[in-house]
Amino acid sequence: MSYTALYRKFRPDTFEDVKGQDHIVKTLRNQIKADRIGHAYLFCGTRGTGKTTVAKILARAVNCEHPVDGNPCNECASCRAIASGASMNVIEIDAASNNGVDNIREIREEVAYPPTEGRYKVYIIDEVHMLSIGAFNALLKTLEEPPSYVIFILATTEAHKIPVTILSRCQRYDFRRISQETILKRLEDLMEKEQVDAEEKALRYVAKKGDGSMRDSLSLLDQCIAFYLGEKLTYDRVLEVLGAVDTDVFSELLRLVLAEQITDAIALLDRLILDGRDLTQFVNDFTWYLRNLMLLKASDDMEDILDISTENLAQLREEAAMIRNDTLMRFIRIFSELANSIRYSVNKRVMLEMALIKLCKPEAEKDELSLIERIRKLERMIEQGIAVPGRMQAPSGASASSADDGRWDPAMYGANGDSRYAASGVGVPAGGAGYNSTAGNPEPLLPTAKAAPEDLKKVKAMWKNIIVETSAPFRLALASAEVKYNAQEENDNRLFVVFADFLAERYINNADRKRELESIIADKTGKQVEVRFMLAADEGAHRGKLASIDIDERIREFIHADIEIEDEN
Repeated sequence: MSYTALYRKFRPDTFEDVKGQDHIVKTLRNQIKADRIGHAYLFCGTRGTGKTTVAKILARAVNCEHPVDGNPCNECASCRAIASGASMNVIEIDAASNNGVDNIREIREEVAYPPTEGRYKVYIIDEVHMLSIGAFNALLKTLEEPPSYVIFILATTEAHKIPVTILSRCQRYDFRRISQETILKRLEDLMEKEQVDAEEKALRYVAKKGDGSMRDSLSLLDQCIAFYLGEKLTYDRVLEVLGAVDTDVFSELLRLVLAEQITDAIALLDRLILDGRDLTQFVNDFTWYLRNLMLLKASDDMEDILDISTENLAQLREEAAMIRNDTLMRFIRIFSELANSIRYSVNKRVMLEMALIKLCKPEAEKDELSLIERIRKLERMIEQGIAVPGRMQAPSGASASSADDGRWDPAMYGANGDSRYAASGVGVPAGGAGYNSTAGNPEPLLPTAKAAPEDLKKVKAMWKNIIVETSAPFRLALASAEVKYNAQEENDNRLFVVFADFLAERYINNADRKRELESIIADKTGKQVEVRFMLAADEGAHRGKLASIDIDERIREFIHADIEIEDEN
């Protein structure tokens, strides 16, 4: 007997066996049990989600002699005939190759004759969106007033191409993409039946590559089993068969790009090519990896959506703290554009190498995000004392000691509290310094007395007790943050919270978190404090090594003399 593919061998024959479409299965079973069967159904959804399978089960169920709880018995003569394709009551039509008016006219002529055996004639028209306009018009009258013994089941992956006049005459059922966990459990069950030894990690990767399609997942698994017939199916072997790349490689590549090590990044690409990896799939998978990073940075509740192992999640968190949001968006844009063009290119390697150079060299592009990256790169060079062409270097004496007592530099932020960096939006809450909350989010009632430098010093001392009362994800970011204040101005009640890494970037302009922290500090001290958030990377780029030294100490460094302030009166 010839070999049967897994997706055909294990095709569901009852509604209970259909996975991931409970909302549809329950409705159809209830209709059959209550004898409320419609005359026309439209099954929509992506490939491999069970449209044709459910249509065949429904065709057997409505003609079954002994249905069981809405399911076909699969034992009576009618069920066996339909399952074997010998029944005259179930007609399957491929609209991709039978899309003309004449084909539909044949159906109109056939429906005039009732079934010779069984209750219903069932027409299953697959890929119905491929019918011509004339064919749809020919089908319209039959759909509008069909004989009582005829049921039409239309299946399509592109429902938007079907005329509204057809849609309005059908019960529409949208088949969802099947979750990765559901596919994984199905694969594990089938491997047990087939007596194939397979790693859970290997099956999970196959389920992920199926992209919500059970049929695609089974086809990929079939391919992997055939390559390593009789051997254990491991994660590495699945990667080898499918030409895919391990996530560790994506991590390594991202770190090389962030370090601007172009030579090593190209060498890594060369190694992948020698290993026979598919470059188109590599681009798509790396884009997906960047997408996971963006989701992790965007919200505190994305861990369940990412559906990855604890080890990979820890690695993602580490890398999310190494990259800015706008930098990550630039990376995703570059690789998304590459994914659209590389599939048709004959020089895929060249295109991928150019994309890697763009990632490492923002000066290769002229868009806004790339210009911002170029500015940051120049700032880092100035901070590190590297000569920048066309710019005057700071005096050699401009680097001072790095003693940090938590006091803020008023020379950078001014006596009036106006940051020179405020133009970029970093460190300024949404709505600016004069922020007024909306009616839906009332401003907490704060004390009228503003905090003095002595009060801010107390806040810094009791920082751990303060952050304990904040929400859990925000508390983690605050625990690694540094607290600074302006010791030179008695009327300056600003408290600067400098976050250690980019993972906290989501809080920079978050007015709710700002109000939360201000309210807790007010309860603890009885004084009004204005909280400002910023990133340590931005602080260093604009303030250099002089960030935490007060003005008097800085002047003494240059003039080597004591300072006396004379009263103008």
